[in-house]
Amino acid sequence: MAARVLNGNVIRDEIYAELAGEISALAAAGIRPGLAAVLVGDNPASKIYVKSKIAACEKLGLASIQVTPPATITTSELLAIIEDLNRRDDVDGILVQLPLPAQVETRKILEAVDPAKDVDGFHPLNVGRLVAGRPTLVPCTPAGVMELLRRSSIPLEGANAVVVGRSDIVGKPMALLLTHANATVTVCHSKTRDLPETVRRAEIVVAAMGRVAMITPDYIRPGATVIDVGINRVTDSSQAEKFFAHFPERLAEFRAKGTALVGDVHPDVAGVAGALTPVPGGVGPLTIAMLMSNTVKAARLRRGSRVPAAAAVRH
Repeated sequence: MAARVLNGNVIRDEIYAELAGEISALAAAGIRPGLAAVLVGDNPASKIYVKSKIAACEKLGLASIQVTPPATITTSELLAIIEDLNRRDDVDGILVQLPLPAQVETRKILEAVDPAKDVDGFHPLNVGRLVAGRPTLVPCTPAGVMELLRRSSIPLEGANAVVVGRSDIVGKPMALLLTHANATVTVCHSKTRDLPETVRRAEIVVAAMGRVAMITPDYIRPGATVIDVGINRVTDSSQAEKFFAHFPERLAEFRAKGTALVGDVHPDVAGVAGALTPVPGGVGPLTIAMLMSNTVKAARLRRGSRVPAAAAVRH
């Protein structure tokens, strides 16, 4: 029996419908939340990501500012841009698109963002609040996964959950959020002994290690919920033949385009899992939805008493 598909586009639209009400209430108080996106250089993937984030702002009626310094920028020059955005009252959220060029000290830049405007949730102050169970602005991808699980009625309390990957952006905050939801959480990584056996014990698996189709059916307990955070572009036809052997439609699409997106979870896992996020169309749309949610939340928290009660419904 094929796994139930957890459609991120449907849940994104639910979140956007709720945000629209908050944004209207803020507009009635003369407040238009604003997101500033800092895109350094000409990285094609980063450009696509930022474009989709700006498009989401436009769709929801949020203000957006794009700052595009050259790839040759120094750490001190980029710090000056961040300080200017910190001071601007029309900017509620600051997004620094990663990766930054090698000569820029990424940690220093992320720590320079005003924690109240840190809509990516990367600042140590916001990380500390998440650890303490008093989160304000939470990293967007893990927050999106939690929305997906809750709105799909996946039981979390007491569930055995395994997070594969320990990055600061996804793995660690994901483990914290699941822990706060009363799941029993194991974090796995490249040094984990007998990884398949550890993952097989889980009722909920979050795959976030950035390795194409690494999680195969033998890793998965029958009926488990599998959340695939990975996005990997496949252009090799022999790989595509292997990944899509049981998915003729996807194989035909690959042959027509010469490229396909595959997550960190092998497509064949659909035959074992009880529920599974697709790639594309699973976690990706929710990452952007939570960025929008964080921007609205930051505007509300920053402006305090000027915000009408109706705008505080969701959080």
